[in-house]
Amino acid sequence: MNTFGTIYRLTSFGESHGAAVGGVIDGCPPGLEIDIDFIQSELDRRRPGQSRITTPRKESDKVELLSGIFEGKTTGAPIGFIVRNENHQSSDYDNLKGVFRPSHADFTYQQKYGIRDHRGGGRSSARETISRIVGGAIARLWLRQQQITIQAYTSQVGDIALENDYTKYDLSLTEENMVRCPDPEVAQRMVTLINNVRIQGDSIGGVITCVIKGTPVGLGEPVFGKLHAALGSAMLSINAAKGFDYGMGFNVTKRGSELNDPFYNDKGVIRTRTNHSGGIQAGISNGQDIYFRVAFKPVSTILSEQETVDIHGEDTTIKARGRHDPCVLPRAVPIVEAMAAMTLMDYALLAKTK
Repeated sequence: MNTFGTIYRLTSFGESHGAAVGGVIDGCPPGLEIDIDFIQSELDRRRPGQSRITTPRKESDKVELLSGIFEGKTTGAPIGFIVRNENHQSSDYDNLKGVFRPSHADFTYQQKYGIRDHRGGGRSSARETISRIVGGAIARLWLRQQQITIQAYTSQVGDIALENDYTKYDLSLTEENMVRCPDPEVAQRMVTLINNVRIQGDSIGGVITCVIKGTPVGLGEPVFGKLHAALGSAMLSINAAKGFDYGMGFNVTKRGSELNDPFYNDKGVIRTRTNHSGGIQAGISNGQDIYFRVAFKPVSTILSEQETVDIHGEDTTIKARGRHDPCVLPRAVPIVEAMAAMTLMDYALLAKTK
């Protein structure tokens, strides 16, 4: 399945070492002013080679909008776009052609399709997320008009974690450091850890937190179209994502008297004094901040020797070459935001059909 969304839909295409990656966006309302500089800035936040704790692969990731835009505004027609691959080194993957990387898509792709592109992981590469960034950036331009904002940040790397919830931090500081953590002191510790792991030829996982502000009451369906389920599905479609929770998540093993969010009337607007539910009740947004977390595993491709099997089922060892992220979190922050934006826009458009 290569299409995301119901009304606002993104279909992505392309492989890591192919000519280009790209997509087609359908369902975007006409008349939306397109800020190409903003779209490019979002791609720049995701692109490789931006710091010493990301892959050194150098790509400009310049987007080309091919259709659906006239005089700077959307026409309502499909928006086609591509980003050309410029710096792939396929020879780095020659030693992976006949073996399976542990915990990687290599094995499952081979078993499912009987063929796989071993160069950079092909379709399973995180380079596919370029299309999500473009789709998410256009969605964010639309959400701005609805006064809905989205901010994600790195909240944990390995055993280094922020101690407080998002309300205790200045989230505007997130882009001030290479790991995208709003606490400068914790960020420096995270950077040191990632760099040490990189030097050791290893990788490490962590957690990204995302906060959505300005969501109106009523987005989401009460049974099979729950808003938190849609967000969870969107997040778990991201490469290396292994877990999702919202609100109190797994910290709900307490009494109702401790976690119920009491209502009050604030000048004619019903609000809650606490927000343990994460802005969603019964699968429907309640107007409070929506917040959730996404857990990411360590990158599977590491530069240390590992035991594995080859395509004939024989035991062997593998030591990857090439350029790989020691930790996906810094570059995954804008991807989380993009998937959240597309989900929110899709559900807001669905609400208009009722």
